Amino acid sequence: MKIAVVGTGYVGLVVGTGLAENGHFVTCVDRDSAIIDRLRAGQLPIYEPGLEELVVRNVEEERLHFSSNLAEAVGEALLIFVCVGTPSHPNGDPDVSEVLAAAEEIAHAMTGYRIIVNKSTCPVGTTELIRDTVKKLTPHSFDVVVNPEFLKEGAAVDDFMRPDRIVVGCDDVRVLEIMKELYAPFLRTGKPFLTMDLRSAELTKYAVNSMIAARVALMNELANICEAYGADVSSVREGVATDSRIGATYVFPGLGFGGSCLPKEVQAAARMAREKGVGYEILDAVTAANERQQKRFIRRVLDFYGEAVTQKTIALWGATFKARTDDLRGSPALRIIDALLEAGAKVSVYDPVAGPKLTALYGDKISVTDKSYDALERADGLLVITEWREFYRPDVERMATLMREKVIFDGRNLYRPKVMADAGFRYFSIGRPSV
Repeated sequence: MKIAVVGTGYVGLVVGTGLAENGHFVTCVDRDSAIIDRLRAGQLPIYEPGLEELVVRNVEEERLHFSSNLAEAVGEALLIFVCVGTPSHPNGDPDVSEVLAAAEEIAHAMTGYRIIVNKSTCPVGTTELIRDTVKKLTPHSFDVVVNPEFLKEGAAVDDFMRPDRIVVGCDDVRVLEIMKELYAPFLRTGKPFLTMDLRSAELTKYAVNSMIAARVALMNELANICEAYGADVSSVREGVATDSRIGATYVFPGLGFGGSCLPKEVQAAARMAREKGVGYEILDAVTAANERQQKRFIRRVLDFYGEAVTQKTIALWGATFKARTDDLRGSPALRIIDALLEAGAKVSVYDPVAGPKLTALYGDKISVTDKSYDALERADGLLVITEWREFYRPDVERMATLMREKVIFDGRNLYRPKVMADAGFRYFSIGRPSV
């Protein structure tokens, strides 16, 4: 099939490349010509493991193309995937203006029947707005489909190529058959192809992320209870994870959830509930608990140093909201860095891939190092923020030699308290007794 993908962010680039890898002819479109020029030169605007190799291969095989000409791409395609951003307004409402703008451009560019597939995460009812918008602007027939994405940053390629399920909202059986044919190669292991109405498909994405966020927030609250009573959350977590009704995913305590999806989508789900006058207390509580967890970590660090923090250099390992991505959006690290700077501390940061973005964001306000141990030079403390694998087994003796004060605040519980204590460190983690 010939396919157009509107948007070349995390979703659009992964979707377009994954479809091309399965033999389709795909044109990824972005109005930013600079991004298109970079992609044509083989330079990806995002970091996602395994993606660059797929992009290069499919460009060389002439199945994947990049263009800033939406009309040309739409003119040649049967399927048009809308993968543009839906950031939050200041009041928390999702901004769907880019989605509707894309719908208008698609309508003007259509030369015949088209299937518009909305992959952008939008409030319930948005797909009907897309349909109404397009209908006003084109004489051609078309169908609109909801096909929410469930890609995890850092594992997006694998999630797309080997999905847990495919969800399609559609009210035409003929279009459903086309979508089944499109996704058949991805579901050969028997994973389900779920069909439903448009509004249910739209709400499914919010439901999934709200459930995930609730697990993270609840586990962090349980960790704080463990800490208060001198229990060890690592043991408690094992007891929780081995319950078949719960399982082991998203029950690791830490700094809370971040990124571009969970925070805004939990808030959006709460706002949708509020607008209809139904209960949203749990959703609001999830957001509040997540905020509280990050503030608690910051307060713990600042209370430890007191007024002397103005004379301290604090190192951070990791800045992205999770490992295997260069995405800083919604990262707890940014709030922590801002709080340390406001308190008068010097800040040194190492992240395996996000260094350039940190420099662009903070300039000379912080020191961004190219190597992990360089960030520890004469540091008065280390904050472990992101669970990059290279942080799992550090050279503890080298750390102790480099640091001026042997203090670690581990926001991801990567280390064993006794090992750190034996090495002479003051060690603080989440939900475990301090040493």
